[in-house]
Formats: sequence, structure tokens, C-alpha cells
Amino acid sequence: MGRRAPLIAATAALLLLTACHHEDPATARAGAAALVAGVPLTSPGFPPDASRAREELAGLKVEWGRNWETYKREDFGRYWSDETDAVGGRNGCDTRDDVLRRDLRELRQGDRNPCVVVSGMLHDPYTGKELPYSYRRASQIQTDHVVALGAAWRGGAYAWTAQRRLEYANDLDGLLAVDKQTNYDKSSKTADKWRPPAKGYWCEYARRYTGIKAKYRLSVTPPEKLALEELLATCG
Repeated sequence: MGRRAPLIAATAALLLLTACHHEDPATARAGAAALVAGVPLTSPGFPPDASRAREELAGLKVEWGRNWETYKREDFGRYWSDETDAVGGRNGCDTRDDVLRRDLRELRQGDRNPCVVVSGMLHDPYTGKELPYSYRRASQIQTDHVVALGAAWRGGAYAWTAQRRLEYANDLDGLLAVDKQTNYDKSSKTADKWRPPAKGYWCEYARRYTGIKAKYRLSVTPPEKLALEELLATCG
């Protein structure tokens, strides 16, 4: 909680300033931009390097998924939420906007609201496609949970509190901006049933996947562990 206190104070100060009728709009926008920019959008050392990922994978509990029949998407929250202590939480921005700000290049942000991404370009990690983004147009970009919510549920999230599941669903470490159709194809499949079409991303995908499993102490199935070992072998 210690690192949250300055952020909460800064947020309160920002709201007080913007409520004042005599506040210079340019100054208010600059203050908001500074607050947004001050919150990290990834954990230090995440994703783990290949060596660390192999160690983490070896330490994961291996068991077959449980309670799959009770999974419901709304158990992880109905909408994106900033009200968690996950990476990027409590910075005043929508989780999806945080992902876009982190993953897009040639980024243009809103003048009045620096949280909003107006336009940018995504190099899709799963396919290698270059995907343009515009706030005012239908997008081919979606936000993917690297370890899908359904897979997390089967791996142990069924036993979590509602707040813990909300935190997982909004943790930027476990999220990527990706091609929409590829995200549909992936759905809630685990690493033994789906891997990115772009083989050059297999190593990082396995590092991210294993890292989020270890962070939340989720179990892996025997085929899932074998698949992750094979993907990590591509790291060299």
C-alpha cells in the first residue's frame, strides 16, 4: 500500500485542481498527463527471461483442470476495472487504454484526456501483422489474456475471492493487444492446444504465459507443462 499513497494523494490533488473554475486547462492537462505517465504499465523483470521461466515452470503444481463446468466470465468482473492493485491499477485510466498506450507505436493520445489513445500502430505479436488503430473507427485489435480467464479458472482461480479475480483480469502483465481474429481463434485454449502463428514469438509467449501462471500460483496440466517446455526450448 505504501507505493499507492502518493498516487492517491496526487489523484485527489488533480481532482481538486480540475474542479476549480480558474484553473488553466493546459496546466490541468499537463498534471493529468504526468499522473498517467507516472504509473508503470509492466512489473519489473516481467516477463521472466527463459532461464527464470524454466525455473518457475518446474515449480508449478501439475494437475488436471478443475471445476471447468462452473466457469462464468462475469466471475472476473463484467467490465475493465481500474479499482485494483494490479499493474496499472488506480491510475484513472481504463485497462484497455493502458494496454493500447503500452503496446502501440506511433502513439497519439487525447489532448483533454491523456488516458485515451486516439491513434497508433500495433505490430501484432501473434501474427506479425501491422494493424492501425483509430479511436473513431472499428478496430481489428483486441485485448487478450495470455492465460485465458477460463484457463485461469480451471487452474485455481475458482477458489479465489472476487477481488482477486478482478485483479487478475486487469493485470497488465497478463494482457496483450493482439489481432482480433487470432484472439477469437485462441479463445480459452491453453498452451498445449494453441500457440501463436508467428513462431518467432513462441519464446516470449511461453515466458509471459509461465510468468503469469507463477505470479498467481496457477496449476498446469501435464500436456500444458510439456507444451511450455517445448516453447521455452525455442529461446535457445
